[in-house]
Amino acid sequence: MTISKEQLKVSLYKELELKNNIGNDGVSFDFSIFKDLDLGGSYQEQIHSQSEGDHETHVGVDFPCGYSTPGGFRLGFKWDRKSKYKIELDNGKYYLTYKGNELFPITFHKRPEYYNKKTSDGTIMSHVGTFTQSGTVHITYSNECSLKDKGQDCLFCNVNATKNTYGEYEHHQWKNPKQIAETYKAAIDEGVANHLNVTGGFIPERREVDYYIDVAEAVQEATGLDDFNGTAVIGAPLDLSVIDKYKEAGYRTIAINIEVWDKHLFKAVCPGKELECGGWQNWIDAIEYAGKVFGFGRARTGIVAGLEPKVSTLEGVEYFASRGIPCLTGAWNPNPGSALEGHRTPENDWHWDMALKSYDILNKYGITFQHLADSSPSSDFLVADIYKIEKELLPVFKTL
Repeated sequence: MTISKEQLKVSLYKELELKNNIGNDGVSFDFSIFKDLDLGGSYQEQIHSQSEGDHETHVGVDFPCGYSTPGGFRLGFKWDRKSKYKIELDNGKYYLTYKGNELFPITFHKRPEYYNKKTSDGTIMSHVGTFTQSGTVHITYSNECSLKDKGQDCLFCNVNATKNTYGEYEHHQWKNPKQIAETYKAAIDEGVANHLNVTGGFIPERREVDYYIDVAEAVQEATGLDDFNGTAVIGAPLDLSVIDKYKEAGYRTIAINIEVWDKHLFKAVCPGKELECGGWQNWIDAIEYAGKVFGFGRARTGIVAGLEPKVSTLEGVEYFASRGIPCLTGAWNPNPGSALEGHRTPENDWHWDMALKSYDILNKYGITFQHLADSSPSSDFLVADIYKIEKELLPVFKTL
């Protein structure tokens, strides 16, 4: 029996709301169910290139990177042994259940071929650039942040703790421009990559711009692409004219994540960003300046949803969107090793409402799905998924 487009959208929204819940609650499972899964072969393994997203660390135990729902939504793997959502194995097929009741079958993400390759200096490419199924090669050039040494880490961030936990096991190290260029080229040649996202912790003495320019030049030389669809994720510079250099270097988009909209909470939650980058107002000025340099929809920022009242976050989303700047509102996950480990993120309904309202604001101001895809580390977050439903971008719509 065929269903109407309206019925399909209702079904997809129910599935997406489950994704929201699982994103906050995580999933539980018996470790034994993965013993026959060809993890690291046919299926993509989880690599902690930046931050631990599971609710507990698991050094030496490999997990899948993520999985897909029947409707085509992709979820990152997030382990929580206490979650009522559970992955189970039955007759060779994996299912998602809730309190023992089957919800739907899932499929794990296929591993890209470039994960099997090495750069010219012998570095495993999967440890240089991790792959998101939406086509982004995600580079965390440095697995540590210099704010740690000054006691100025953002309270929600666990990048330094993740390096301390997984650094030896996953060979965390500085990625040089040539390694990045060779990895991205391999992913492009394979036909899986369409976007490069470059990020990392604060570099001592704030020397990011020189490094990012070197990366852009190496990528252009390796790929032959002047426009390689790259996003430079940076801290707000004190000299705003520095932002022009990223555009001149060849990055299509730029990201300057303010993290918290309320200026008083910003000081408390992001002390390093306050003290090292000219304060809250300079972050606003830098983001707006980047919007003018890169153009409509090509400069983005982000707020960690759940660290402040909803009305405050939405005020920030509206402020930036009205200026043609996408503002992402990913749910706060109290990451292991962060200063806020053990705290609780808001309830699932709170985050679901945040995503719906964020979509309405971005859409109202003409920000498109492609703007989000080109400037984000992945286009598989909730607001982007809402675009996929409303704009009928999921492959399942072609089956009607």
